[in-house]
Amino acid sequence: MLQKIGDSLKGKKTLAYVILIPLALVFAVWGAAGAVNLDFFGPANWAAKVDGRQVPLEQVNDAWRDQQSQWQQRFGTDVPEAERQLLQDRLLEQFIRQVLVEERTQSMGYRVPTAQVEEYIRNEPAFQVDGKFSENLALARLAQIGVSVDAYRADVRNNLRNQELQRALTLSDFRTPLEVERALRIEDEQREIRYALLPIDKFAASVALDDTAVKAYYDRNLARFQTPETVRLQFAELRLDQVAASVQVAESDLQGLYAKNRDRYVDPEKRRPRHILVTVEAGNDAAALKLAEQVAAEARAPGADFAALARKYSKDAGSAQQGGDLGWSERSAFVGPFSDAVFAMKEGEVRGPVKTEFGYHVIRLDGVQASRGKSYEEARTELESEFRRDRAADLFGEREEQAQRRLEEPGADFAKLASELGLSTGEVAEFARGAGGPPLGADANLEEVVFGDAVLNQRRIGGPVALGEDRFVIVRVLDHRKPVARPLAEVREQVVAALRRERGAEAAKAAAEAGAKRVAAGESLEVVAKSVGVAAEPARFVGRADPAVPAQVVREAFDLPRPQPGKPEVQAIPVDAGGAAIIVVTQARQPPADSAGDPRERAQRVMQMAGRSGSGDVVAYVGELRRRADVEKNPKAFE
Repeated sequence: MLQKIGDSLKGKKTLAYVILIPLALVFAVWGAAGAVNLDFFGPANWAAKVDGRQVPLEQVNDAWRDQQSQWQQRFGTDVPEAERQLLQDRLLEQFIRQVLVEERTQSMGYRVPTAQVEEYIRNEPAFQVDGKFSENLALARLAQIGVSVDAYRADVRNNLRNQELQRALTLSDFRTPLEVERALRIEDEQREIRYALLPIDKFAASVALDDTAVKAYYDRNLARFQTPETVRLQFAELRLDQVAASVQVAESDLQGLYAKNRDRYVDPEKRRPRHILVTVEAGNDAAALKLAEQVAAEARAPGADFAALARKYSKDAGSAQQGGDLGWSERSAFVGPFSDAVFAMKEGEVRGPVKTEFGYHVIRLDGVQASRGKSYEEARTELESEFRRDRAADLFGEREEQAQRRLEEPGADFAKLASELGLSTGEVAEFARGAGGPPLGADANLEEVVFGDAVLNQRRIGGPVALGEDRFVIVRVLDHRKPVARPLAEVREQVVAALRRERGAEAAKAAAEAGAKRVAAGESLEVVAKSVGVAAEPARFVGRADPAVPAQVVREAFDLPRPQPGKPEVQAIPVDAGGAAIIVVTQARQPPADSAGDPRERAQRVMQMAGRSGSGDVVAYVGELRRRADVEKNPKAFE
């Protein structure tokens, strides 16, 4: 049983998980364009109207709460006011574009057969137990995130329909051979670069700090030096092994399972081969083959002692001293060519040489055990294990669904619910935001529930939340401890280290900028680098994906204009890991026109290029839909 429906369903009641990835790119970069009706008066149950179709207010507000929770998990603070309006508008734009895409696919006649929808649902891994679709598990998972079966089925249909639109746009993309060739040559361009890295530690070590600076930095960054937000938590849990242990097994159940699946309870055919392995030394396949043929001839000779030959010639350390004996084995125990040979031989036959990835084999077959069906008595242990597992999975899903339904009822009682469902209870003395707490761990979904408004502030019972593949919990907050700033004396070392690093980064950046100006004025990079106590890397031509040079340096080098003869391009950049770098690009060269390379590799690159271009077409297409749409936004949507 899987832990959760997964990221594709992680969104509570919002249905935004059906949006295609390329469309999400549109949402991330699109501005705040859109008509806002400032003459709106009175409450409304819609967040936006798109060509007359309403975007439900509840969906948008649920999505905004999820986004705020994710922000708090990542940064430890509420969304700043400066960011709030921008993030809210981007979120609303996501829903607007979703509506536009759905309407366009419907109007253009894209249809998805019901059978295709059902197949998609049955293949959803989070709805499967041991690779098989479980209806009870599917219902429980959907109940957990608050999505009805009909809503989920409709969104799967929309998703598949949107994929058809994306596929059509991608396939319609067209580039001339000249455009493809030009794009490939740009990708293959090489640039000669030199660079010097100015590590942050070198500059941070020399930073002088006084108490005033330390105190000022502490005051400006109080949120970074707070105690974690924690709760005292009561939980009740159910584990799959608990359910399995309680499953009552009747003999008639096992007999019925045996009768229904008799063909599965079979001992497969087994064979007992011996072999002599002759390994192939580097570049000397012919010699190995010759020796293997000699050994095979000796093994076929009348009265030959195969075991003695194995001890003499075989390089298989695991079987040589046993006379090459590999024991009774099924077909799947051996690599393909060896297995094919063994299971085509007659008892007593010698065959070979047979080549595999290990070398050449000479094989003798000593025995054959035909496949046979297991009796009920022989299969009983396996039958009971399978019955318990399947029945426990069904019961586990049913209890999870029952917990979900009961928690939706008003006035749910924690102790009573735990008792009725057979859940074991416990308490977490300190469950921290971002760190969790034993024995529940630090599951992100659980943290989202625990620190959500309903559980944290309204003190409602939260869950059920799946932990791992075989466990779910319900939770209740008993006490809440908000984060408070630690005294400066307690965190002084952390403050000093952070301030040193900040000022070290500033000093490294200033040194890099000053150095870049000197290089641009004619000084050599070696002299400039030496003056700040670092070494300059020698000049070399690099491609866009050269792993020998820091990726950020390569990226920045190719973002610079192509240098003109005798006029290098020079740039100072901050480095993501801290510190800075001076980059000098002296030349750019194109690969020769006839350097097409492997045709298969080239074809693959062209397909990847078409995919990227097709994604861009999707972005542009949805952008145009948005530009033409009649959109009205509710200015009070997020109040």
